[in-house]
Amino acid sequence: MEGFFAALVVSFGVIFVAELGDKSQLMALTFATRFKPIPVLIGITVATAVVHLASVAIGAGLGAVLPTEWISLVAGVAFLGFGAWTLRGDKLTEEEKRKAERTNKTALVAVSVAFFLAELGDKTMLATITLATKYGWFGTWLGSTIGMVAADALAILVGRMLGRRLPEKTIRYGAAILFAISGLWLILEAVNELT
Repeated sequence: MEGFFAALVVSFGVIFVAELGDKSQLMALTFATRFKPIPVLIGITVATAVVHLASVAIGAGLGAVLPTEWISLVAGVAFLGFGAWTLRGDKLTEEEKRKAERTNKTALVAVSVAFFLAELGDKTMLATITLATKYGWFGTWLGSTIGMVAADALAILVGRMLGRRLPEKTIRYGAAILFAISGLWLILEAVNELT
């Protein structure tokens, strides 16, 4: 059970931080202005659970065939890349914004489909793959799904309370710093194992 809890806590923390200021968090805000929060959260949860299940399957497969030292090294470099990606920031394109604002489908279907498509190849999907190579699939899947839903729920709540005025720059810098720290930690761990 120790491995499960480690995977749960680490993946929750990493994905929660990765989601802050992410494009899908901005989508959650947009959907929350059009639909009630509960169907939006259910749609986010469904899409996230499916995408992250595929992600952990890929990650667990890679983890089974690659040496752990090299996985830690690659994961550390990937996390540094995620930090840089986070600094760059995400913005909704006009087309994505129009789709989120003008959908005629029910909230649950619209949000599920939009989030599923937005998450394919996104940094949270790649981070989940990376975490699953090191920590195993179930705890990573559960923690990453809960972490993403919690971050999006926070965006909806804060966005409604503050009238969509999130301190985006502060959030982006904080998330980038946490990714960099995690990346450096993994690289140091890998170097110690390789020497």
